[in-house]
Amino acid sequence: MSFKAVVVGAGGISGAWLPNLKAEGVDVAGIVDINPAQAQAQADKFELEPLISDDLESTLKKVKPDFVVDLTPPDYHCATTCTALGAGCHVIGEKPMASSMDEARKMVRAAEEAGKIYMVSQSRRYEAAHAALTEELNARLIGSLTTMNCAFYIGAHFGGFRDEMESPLILDMAIHHFDLARMMSGADPIAVYAKEFNPRGSWYAGDVAASCIFEMSDNLVFTYTGSWCAEGMHTSWHGDWRFIGTKGTVMYERDAKPIGEVLAGDTGFHRPMKQIAIEPTPVAQGQLGAIKEFLAAINGGPAPQGECHDNIKSLAMVFAAMESSRKGQRIPVVW
Repeated sequence: MSFKAVVVGAGGISGAWLPNLKAEGVDVAGIVDINPAQAQAQADKFELEPLISDDLESTLKKVKPDFVVDLTPPDYHCATTCTALGAGCHVIGEKPMASSMDEARKMVRAAEEAGKIYMVSQSRRYEAAHAALTEELNARLIGSLTTMNCAFYIGAHFGGFRDEMESPLILDMAIHHFDLARMMSGADPIAVYAKEFNPRGSWYAGDVAASCIFEMSDNLVFTYTGSWCAEGMHTSWHGDWRFIGTKGTVMYERDAKPIGEVLAGDTGFHRPMKQIAIEPTPVAQGQLGAIKEFLAAINGGPAPQGECHDNIKSLAMVFAAMESSRKGQRIPVVW
């Protein structure tokens, strides 16, 4: 079955979506942007012939798409997505879901009322190593998971809006790692104690470093440490991870193949161990993986990763961490 779509937002990220939508046989019948010339340039670049407009509601009435792709900045996600859902369209959009939890809850309600799927694309879920780790950890390769650590350290000289954000690391980057923690562990967040700070020598105005301790379901503890102004010895953009279970440990660092050790005996001060390697699980990567899951779902398949009722939990971790830092206390994670 072929589908018709309207894409909202023709900025740089659209270059990762338009060719993949086209490759999957989607008819990109409209592109909406406040700058129609930019929308036309993207259409020409990818050899598309959509209706170009700066008005979403009129475009939806004219085109009558099956779904809308929301590539607008986060502050516009709620209005764009709710308008599309209200017009009877499914929606797939970029992360983060919204710029506040109140907006996110409004979007979930809009999807329920419309009886449509709203999916948030979390591109880092669609990586071979991450899929393999999810499978093996849930199969209890290292026994029951008890502890999960993620370290993220990059010296990132973006310039622009991130340099002025109040919480650039937690709000703009850590949601990827929080979402991966949920994906790979299969656990839900319960509460968090967090400390954001701006290290000496930082070129950011806001708190660009953080340490967080999350209490998760199944008695799992997830610790996160990170900074976007750490010069030298960078981690992976995916983060460097350690997973500790009742029968062993797995490490995933600098995008190398995950490796680990599991118990091979039950005697000795240090118990004997055997080494293991986790082979990557082939997956369609990034936005293409999200598009494939989304199309299957609106064609009657299972709910996709990032479906709004699930993705809101990752967003809740972000806002709970920021609240904990501001208040200096443990904060429940509520979605």
